[in-house]
Amino acid sequence: MTGKEIVSTEPRKAFLREYEDSPVKENEIRAKVDFAAAKHGTEFTHFRGEDPFLENIFDEEYLLFRESQEAAEKPFFMRPGNMWIGHITEMGSEVQGFEIGERIAGYGPLKSTHTLKAREAFKMPERMTWKEAVCYDPAQFALGGIRDGQVRVGDNVVVSGLGAIGLLAAQFAKLAGAAKVIVCDPIEKRRAVALDNGADLALDSSSVDVGLEIKMATGKRGADVVIETSGNYYALQQAIRGVAYNGNVAVVGWYHECQGGLNLGREAHFNQPNIIISRACSEPNREYPRWSFERICDTCWDMLAKGLLKCENIVDPVVSIDEAADTYMSIDRNPASSVKMGVQFR
Repeated sequence: MTGKEIVSTEPRKAFLREYEDSPVKENEIRAKVDFAAAKHGTEFTHFRGEDPFLENIFDEEYLLFRESQEAAEKPFFMRPGNMWIGHITEMGSEVQGFEIGERIAGYGPLKSTHTLKAREAFKMPERMTWKEAVCYDPAQFALGGIRDGQVRVGDNVVVSGLGAIGLLAAQFAKLAGAAKVIVCDPIEKRRAVALDNGADLALDSSSVDVGLEIKMATGKRGADVVIETSGNYYALQQAIRGVAYNGNVAVVGWYHECQGGLNLGREAHFNQPNIIISRACSEPNREYPRWSFERICDTCWDMLAKGLLKCENIVDPVVSIDEAADTYMSIDRNPASSVKMGVQFR
């Protein structure tokens, strides 16, 4: 079967190409993809060539590419994309518990078919939307940040950075009983989504003194918990400024080497924040053995399946597979044009 996929063989450039599927093995499922979504944080870091190997370490084609003569001349390869939703078109003779035509979700790049082991597929409840399903991955890290930050009933919570992880973290904070949820981001589109989904106050981090505004919005006390998802040192500095004395700052964003923007001087020493590096998939989890990454994943899937998290306005824009490469490159150049890119295949 011939399909279409988005690939990148040099930083910041993506293109559409065709591929041929190999026969399905006895223990495999093949799905025709209906929708998919990209992951904007670490994925775009790799797309820019800042760390291309990390994203592709388990990609068999990439590992073969690394060993080839071509890699010496052009040592870069990645497939953009994070999660997909589709329906089963073929199954191997050993596969049990699935049916042809059944709707499933899985991890993988932007391509029109996926072949996977049965244990890698997620059965989708009838009421679950595709946009809820593709928010599964960011929900895991959002929930991890909320738990590591120890959000409690009545807390004033700040979420810094409003990609999909931040937007879901703000909703988790509300569900956890936060009295006030304040969000911060320089992109108006993302602030509007956060407010639509229940945040109490949205701050434009490009035009206001975020730390001061947080203090003023919390009776000069400061935030009990800050969930920092942006990976920006200036944002981390504002989190340290805006957090209450001995409050928690859960650092969810993936940072690069610090080249400025962070000052662990007067305010850090006076506020004495507890800075917690949060990564939901690092085991053992901080709450081990009660909580593991598996439990976080199961909880997120269950909440999404029940419609407890609003995702429809998070996946935006949605484009066709034929437009996806150009849109992906456009979002890299202009992040303000998107929240989380979705791709439609049918």
